Amino acid sequence: MSAAQRREQLIAIGRQLFAERGFDATSIEEVAARAKVSKPVVYEHFGGKEGLYAVVVDREVRALLDRITTALTAGHPRELLEQAALALLDYIESETDGFRVLVRESPVMSATGNFSSVLNDVAHQAEHVLGAEFKRRDYDPRLAELYSQALVGMVALVGRWWLEVRKPRKETVAAHLVNIAWNGLSHLEAKPTLMTRRGR
Repeated sequence: MSAAQRREQLIAIGRQLFAERGFDATSIEEVAARAKVSKPVVYEHFGGKEGLYAVVVDREVRALLDRITTALTAGHPRELLEQAALALLDYIESETDGFRVLVRESPVMSATGNFSSVLNDVAHQAEHVLGAEFKRRDYDPRLAELYSQALVGMVALVGRWWLEVRKPRKETVAAHLVNIAWNGLSHLEAKPTLMTRRGR
């Protein structure tokens, strides 16, 4: 096995272990044992568990962000919302271990960030779409950031739930997410207030 092949093997094993157990419960000994190599071989490639984890997370962050960015092709805001929801659910379905690695908390920050940074990037893209739509409808465009964070957070949280249950089908989940988001957005009040705080 070449050095490059060995590195890829170790990354794949690390990804699987980090997904199954998380960062803290995964050891270099276990990575080495699964790869049938000595611990120094793992250290030679990554410098330690933190280095291996950072490589795994960097790859997953890039893969998820690429999927979502590539999916955002349609011009209509509702279609963009559908595409983003489906891209996340597609990633969860096809790259389950990668998603598990991203959503687990870890003390190690990778070079490209983590799941939260991906969500912030997507929310930033959504903010521009919503800002233009808000202007068109005479809503305050400065609130687009708040709404984009809410929408992306909703999709991400449902995605974490769907990771475990896998029912209903992802297309149905995406349709319901878009239903609540789009129908909610299309009937926004210009200046909402809390019912419980009115008259105080």
